[in-house]
Amino acid sequence: MSTTTSPAATDAMRSRRHRRHGNRFLAAVPYLAPAALLYGFFLVYPMLDSVRLSFFEWSGFRTEEPTFVGTDNYVRLFTADPVFWAAFRNSIIWVVLSLLVPMTLSLLLALALNRRMVGRNLFRSVFYIPAVFASITVAAMWRWIYNPTLGTVNQVLEAVGLESWSRQWLGDPDIALYSVFVAAIWQGVGFNMVLFLAGLQQVPVELVEAAKLDGARGPQIFRHVTMPALRPTFVVVLILTIISSLKVFDLVVGMTGGGPAQSTQVLALWSYTQSFSNHNFGQGGAVATVLLVISLCLVVPYLTWALKGEDR
Repeated sequence: MSTTTSPAATDAMRSRRHRRHGNRFLAAVPYLAPAALLYGFFLVYPMLDSVRLSFFEWSGFRTEEPTFVGTDNYVRLFTADPVFWAAFRNSIIWVVLSLLVPMTLSLLLALALNRRMVGRNLFRSVFYIPAVFASITVAAMWRWIYNPTLGTVNQVLEAVGLESWSRQWLGDPDIALYSVFVAAIWQGVGFNMVLFLAGLQQVPVELVEAAKLDGARGPQIFRHVTMPALRPTFVVVLILTIISSLKVFDLVVGMTGGGPAQSTQVLALWSYTQSFSNHNFGQGGAVATVLLVISLCLVVPYLTWALKGEDR
């Protein structure tokens, strides 16, 4: 026997459902409002104001009124600012290397430290400790490590007979960016390792045991059981890595200041330099807007694809 629902009854059910959802939203508003106001004031407003300033010429002083110049800042940025393209190239290199090197190392460390072994918690702590240091502290430490005369790197190379490899790691434009990136790896690997370790705890033990009973070996279990279970963790790590790579700033400032010869210049630092050192807030806002668009272009499509995969 089948039952049918009249259109009037269906509309009534939908109306009750909408009222129930509306009541829940209204009940949540007092709790959400303070956080939403703070988020809007300290994050959304400065971001929108930076985009607005990119269409003006302004020195940043109260005595001078901003002058509307339309898209002139963007035209100058793309056609007459060679430092912008150097910073753009370095930022893209930084993102690509961050997705390849630290993520791979973090996953390998997490897989290794997820096994039962002596001193496992100690190793986890040792690898995570650099992540709690302030970036400017990490920069100061690695400047000493790279010191041409007293630094650990050159002294070790000389001790093992490789003194010909000694060089000014932060003074050579060809390798300065990669020298800074090594410090970023040292600082960032531990945080991603913890995220992967948390993801590995969610891998169903029953599936792993069933795969072993079916004759699957380690690489097969990793590919067909572990990797699918780690997919939500991969989404989080990938998005956080892209965002942190694009906004890298204090590590570069502390180690090289963007030099030598702008070889370590990145978009976030160039936006800051244009605004607060060169007193050209229009150009600085234009660089920040380009950085925002790049971030959205990289993060939003992957996040949308990943969320659709979660719903399937």
